[in-house]
Amino acid sequence: MKVYLKVHIKDEIETIACCDEELLHQVFKEGNLRIEISPQFFGGRLIYLEDAISILKEASYFNIVGKKIVNKAIDCNILSKEGVRLINGIPMALKMMF
Repeated sequence: MKVYLKVHIKDEIETIACCDEELLHQVFKEGNLRIEISPQFFGGRLIYLEDAISILKEASYFNIVGKKIVNKAIDCNILSKEGVRLINGIPMALKMMF
């Protein structure tokens, strides 16, 4: 399984954007919520799921979308189930360390 992973750096803060491979270029809406899986934000390198998990384990900030990456992050104790939000059935999660 593969996912897209892109590293964003602003003001020396690194944020990892990661999504399931098949979600790139899609938009999900539910009520007032909307998420666009744009190539500009998520469309970095296409890498194996396990490699993405290794990167996310070290990240202070991330934005992940998709059943594969979110479930694997939960399985690896990178985030809890309570930290997941569904938008039109698609799981997403954010991590921010202050």
